[in-house]
Amino acid sequence: MATFPFELVSPTRLVFSGEVEQVDVPGSEGDFGVLAGHAPFVSTLRPGILTIKDTSGAKRLYVRGGFAEVNPKGLTVLAETAVAVEEIDREEFAAAVRKAEENIAEAKDEAARWKAVEVLDQIKAVAAALTEAGAARH
Repeated sequence: MATFPFELVSPTRLVFSGEVEQVDVPGSEGDFGVLAGHAPFVSTLRPGILTIKDTSGAKRLYVRGGFAEVNPKGLTVLAETAVAVEEIDREEFAAAVRKAEENIAEAKDEAARWKAVEVLDQIKAVAAALTEAGAARH
């Protein structure tokens, strides 16, 4: 399979840089996969699992905030948060679910409530993916 350059950058470090076969990205308009030769494309990220596939296998990372850009030189993802699935603090994630639920209850108008519901749905989808990933490892 053809490879292409990929970089995943967070505010604190270069998380990944190398040649990959495929990257699956949680875009704000839906998940999308990038292969070598992909058309130019820009998307914001939603909280989710980004999967990097290279010759050594697949790496899964939780990403939140930021954007992805595909151009003729490859793919770059700039994420506010990028953490390997194995390194996620499950208690911290549970706290994020509780906070999102509080934000729904405290919403001052319908627009704020719908935004809070969307965030909670995204967090729960990531939690489900993390649960599946944990089950797949055992």
